[in-house]
Amino acid sequence: MKIIEIDDELYTFIASQTKHIGENASDILRRLLLGDAESNEVKAAPVKAAPAVKKAAPVKARQTKTPSQSTTVSAPLAVEHGSGDIEARLTSAALAQYTKRVDLFLFILSELHDLHSDAFANVEQIKGKNRIYFATSKDALLSTGSSTNPKSIPDSPYWVVTNNNTAKKVAMLEQVMKTLGYSDEATQTVIAKFA
Repeated sequence: MKIIEIDDELYTFIASQTKHIGENASDILRRLLLGDAESNEVKAAPVKAAPAVKKAAPVKARQTKTPSQSTTVSAPLAVEHGSGDIEARLTSAALAQYTKRVDLFLFILSELHDLHSDAFANVEQIKGKNRIYFATSKDALLSTGSSTNPKSIPDSPYWVVTNNNTAKKVAMLEQVMKTLGYSDEATQTVIAKFA
């Protein structure tokens, strides 16, 4: 087995593409680059590894382009802040602007913060076994682990750990919404739009 070095942003993308618990990075990349039908052939024919490396470049290019696009398009959404409930804010048009799960995750958290800016401080109590998930500084999150990849929640003073797979982000959103007093029904509606 070969070892390759990848940047945090690419690692986060690969981790977000996990379909089931325990799926390793090789299986995820094989599925993304070659498709499910060809995944068995790769083990029998190691020659296919060269085309996979060539195909990996566009994935990284998409990653670097997407954040600038999402920050550009998120500006008009700021006009919507201050009114309505969370379900009304998560329209198909608003959600369609986000191609990456992490950007969608940050958008939903930003909207929840806007609706509950005073109560949002309570989300800092949401913690994992060895790390905290929310803080008011990047350094506070970095101090709890080496692979936290903290990102600022837009239009808020809060930061969140983003180096989690989609299932963990879903669990974090559920905890945030429960902390903010949302019903199970409302929580599941939002989760369905995210997952």
